[in-house]
Amino acid sequence: MANFDEKSEIIPCNTPWGKWLQTVEDVFVEVLVPEGTKCKEISINIQTKTIKVVVSGKELFSGDLYKAVHADEAVWTLEDKKLIRICLPKVHSTAGNCWKSLLKSQYEADPSTFDQMEQKLTLEKFQNENPGFDFSGASITGNYHDGGPKLSHSNS
Repeated sequence: MANFDEKSEIIPCNTPWGKWLQTVEDVFVEVLVPEGTKCKEISINIQTKTIKVVVSGKELFSGDLYKAVHADEAVWTLEDKKLIRICLPKVHSTAGNCWKSLLKSQYEADPSTFDQMEQKLTLEKFQNENPGFDFSGASITGNYHDGGPKLSHSNS
């Protein structure tokens, strides 16, 4: 069975240089670069709370990440010499940890996009909790903000 994010559309947030998107566990950044770009022309510095992306000596973006990431597990690739893909593993990987923006002061998702992101992360959480069910084509209404309802487990 394919992973939830492989079968379900992940909601992107477009930026001047590409887009960013997220799952419960990771934030993905896709940066469009001039065709023919070589890896040696790229400098990407990822720290727990900051990121800086420079291509051919030009800073594309930098700043404080919206929330902390596992910098030592972050990876990036250059595909077809025209697209950089960056994977930033979230420190807090829960459906309630939906990032509103990539950086604290930039690239914020508009309210509609953020709402869709929260819905997808909550559905992903349900998929992870119920692996026998397929939530990839599902929609959700009601209390899905901050990862959905918090159910108490009592032993009574």
